[in-house]
Amino acid sequence: MIYVGRITKLTAREVLDSRGNPTVEAELHTDDGIFKAMVPSGASTGSHEAVELRDNDPSRYHGKGVLGVVKTIRTTLSDLVMGMDPVEQLEIDRKMISLDGTDNKSKLGANAILAVSMAVTRAGAASQRLPLYRYIAKLAGVDNFVMPVPCFNVINGGIHAGNKLAPQEFMLVPTGARNIHEAVRMGSEVYHTLKDEITKKYGKRDTNVGDEGGFAPNIGDADECLSLLTKSIDASGYSGKIRIGIDPAASEFYVNGRYDLNFKDPVLKGKSLKTGDEMIEMYRNFVDSYDIAFIEDPFAEDDWDNFSKITSAMGKGIEIIGDDLLVTNLKRIDEATKRNAVNGLLLKMNQVGSISETIEACRKAQGNKWGVLVSHRSGETDDSFIADLAVGLRAGHIKSGAPCRSERLAKYNQLMRIEEELENRCSYAGSNFRNP
Repeated sequence: MIYVGRITKLTAREVLDSRGNPTVEAELHTDDGIFKAMVPSGASTGSHEAVELRDNDPSRYHGKGVLGVVKTIRTTLSDLVMGMDPVEQLEIDRKMISLDGTDNKSKLGANAILAVSMAVTRAGAASQRLPLYRYIAKLAGVDNFVMPVPCFNVINGGIHAGNKLAPQEFMLVPTGARNIHEAVRMGSEVYHTLKDEITKKYGKRDTNVGDEGGFAPNIGDADECLSLLTKSIDASGYSGKIRIGIDPAASEFYVNGRYDLNFKDPVLKGKSLKTGDEMIEMYRNFVDSYDIAFIEDPFAEDDWDNFSKITSAMGKGIEIIGDDLLVTNLKRIDEATKRNAVNGLLLKMNQVGSISETIEACRKAQGNKWGVLVSHRSGETDDSFIADLAVGLRAGHIKSGAPCRSERLAKYNQLMRIEEELENRCSYAGSNFRNP
């Protein structure tokens, strides 16, 4: 018989994320124990995301404090969930969403609702005497486990870096590994080889790391970046075993229907804009020249037509992932389905704001035969929740930054713990990361 542990207390506090900015941590008490959850925060955010509330008080943390969110959890949401059974995940999430009453959670804040939702999930798992990933799998109707391919962001551009490189992320995707342990080792080895290559070519100061642990060398051209990555993969002995993922985050350089790959260059900015067709041709050249596994956000968040064009033209060979386009939003996923705009979903909990909605978005994408890439945010915490989420949802891949910085490694290390616990009762997604 399963023991029922009712919610006896809900509180919260203001803590700091990996960028040194405030975020919220919820703390939920039941008869089974105390369960905490911290919410991450993005820098490159889509305008259609659920709203992250901040205090806007310039006297504290440059206006980024979250004491208002903390108060909402301690009072309004505490009153709402007190005495409920944490296994009632869907009902608790629905009550919070209903109380908020907005389409984008702008009244209570997605950061308030998600912090509580995550803590409830942990408490529910404890009540059922299950590891978090097994409990999430139970909520999602998943009955066997596949370990996701980790996608390591090792070179940064876009608004995440001070170089002139327009695309935001270049990732190592070890599809040829046998398991998570080997995938993490392969990623770490190439990361250090890449560091040596950058030092030799650009100098040691270009090996400083950004928010997600990736390097930001003085590169202004994506071809040069892809060539450097390929050289590092080959030098590490992993040719054909590690592919490359690209996140252009194209909303950041979208200008009146065109794309400015020189948007960070004060001399060339605005002087050579590319059309959607020219961007597709550029991406096609990347795929023809390098071992590309996926392209995330190749176009701006509302450029539906060009998303549909590139998916029609290239979607059979590679994964076209929607992040800012979809923002883990069910209505936008439906629209993308109608338009055949993508064949992959980037899954971010705080874009939608609750665990129930995150699970629903994942299941809808998987029902479309899309890939699902579970993702961190640039402002992260040491909470490893998304590692369990990726396994529990049978997502084929996960990105949590470079194999560097503790808030990034917390997720990869948790994946290795889960794989160790499952032993031979799980497989590794590998080359089947799009449809594991």
